[in-house]
This record gives sequence, structure tokens and C-alpha cells, in this order.
Amino acid sequence: MATPPGGTITIGGDLRVSRLGYGAMRITGPNVTGEPDHPEGVKRVLRRVFELGITFIDTADSYGPEVSERLIAETLHPYPDGLVIATKGGLTRTGREGPWPPDGRPEHLREACEGSLRRLKLDRIDLYQLHRLDPKVPLEESVGALAELRKEGKVRHVGLSNVSVDQLERAESIVPIVSVQNEYSVGNRSSEDVLEACESRRTAFLPWYPLETGSLARPGGPLDRVAKTHGATPAQVALAWLLARSPVILPIPGTSSVDHLEENVAATRLSLSDEELADLSDPVGGER
Repeated sequence: MATPPGGTITIGGDLRVSRLGYGAMRITGPNVTGEPDHPEGVKRVLRRVFELGITFIDTADSYGPEVSERLIAETLHPYPDGLVIATKGGLTRTGREGPWPPDGRPEHLREACEGSLRRLKLDRIDLYQLHRLDPKVPLEESVGALAELRKEGKVRHVGLSNVSVDQLERAESIVPIVSVQNEYSVGNRSSEDVLEACESRRTAFLPWYPLETGSLARPGGPLDRVAKTHGATPAQVALAWLLARSPVILPIPGTSSVDHLEENVAATRLSLSDEELADLSDPVGGER
């Protein structure tokens, strides 16, 4: 295995993983539904993930549904030492084009967690995340269910996804929260306050959709200018910006292409100047 790209980060005080993770949503079929068109190609990507030094893979039972978790186990189990598989529960699927309605009932979350354990061939999930809060179920009931799973040893650590600062604080009164996964990127900083809350707690922040660039990537725009200076792509600069933005950020870009995976890893070797970081951090011209 190669040196962890971007260095390492510690989640929950005892999970030391690569700073750059891998999001396994795109290894399913179109619209995150069904089997991939080229399963052997997807498996090559998963094997290459670890070869490149990435030791954190993020998935969910709703990806496929169930397909992503199963493919990870088929490809990588028995898992190599140091590889952390994180998954999520709490979203359901209504079809290829349909919505992803949340289900935060304790009985559903228990069933979802146990299903993930079986598919991933694990005795305990290192990081189990509530995928989305269910407006029909009190937060305390949903998070309480994850606290029970942790107490029973089925879950090592609990994380949240798509939450506000207030919701994070309420959840923390029930069980230790070691990670938050919200949408965040150089082009979308609507979760800036949540990131800052995570920084103050040394809680890992996993930005989903990390390569969204908004108008910053327009010709002649900040991302375009910096990318040309470094002979890189705007997506690589967007990843480099995230890694420089905060030590608690753990980006999890996903891809079903080995070439794109290697391009993402190469982004961890970009060193942006203070002037470039300031240019990219200026909200003028970016989508917020």
C-alpha cells in the first residue's frame, strides 16, 4: 500500500485513516440504482483505492440499494489491516427515478444496520452514520437507536449526515458524534457554520459533492486561473482547497474510473499558495 494521500486524520480518537477518502456511491448502476454496467471495472477501482493508500471508504445501504456494500465486500473482504469501511442508514429508495425518503424509526435503523453488517461481512461497523434526519421521527429517537447499537457493540462510532449545528448539539447529548457529512465544496459553503462547529470539537467533517465548483470554474475564474498555474484540473484544485481549508476535512470524492481515482489522488500533491487560497476563499463570484 502507498503512503496515505494527503496524510492522515484520526476519527473518534482511534480510527487513523487517509486524509483523502473514497465515496462508493458511483459503483452502482445509473442513478445509483442496480448493478454497475461493468462490475469488473468497478472492482478494479476498489482494489486500486487501497493500493493508492486510501484507507477510508464511505458507502450506504441506499446505494443500489445494497449493491455498493455488497460489491465492496465481494472485492475487498477479508479487509486489509487499516482499511475502514463507513456506511449509512436512514434513507430508503422508491425506484430508479423516485425520491429517497428518510426512515428514522428505531426499528428501521436497527434493521438497516444489521443488513449492512451482513452485506459487508463485518461483526462491527467502525463508523455508522444517520444518512438523513426523518422529519416524522424525533431526532432523539433516531440517534438513540444508534446509541443502542453502539452500546451493543454493533457500531464502533456514530456519525451524522445532512445536519445543522443545533441538530449536532442535540445528538451529542445522546451519544458521542465523531463525524458529520454535509454538502460542502469550494463552490458551495452553505455548511460553513457546521464545519466551524466540527473544527471546535475536532470532529471529522466529510464533505459530500466535494468537487462542485459553481461559477468559480468559469473561464478566467479563480479555479481556472489556479488550475492553469499548476497544470492541474479545476477538480484537482477544488480538492486541494478542501484539504487546505481545515484539518478536520476528509473529502470522499467518488468515481467508477481508475483514471479519475488516480487524478483525485494526485490532487493531494498540489500545494496552493496563500494568495491562491485567499483568491479561492473570496466569496465574490462563487455560489454560496
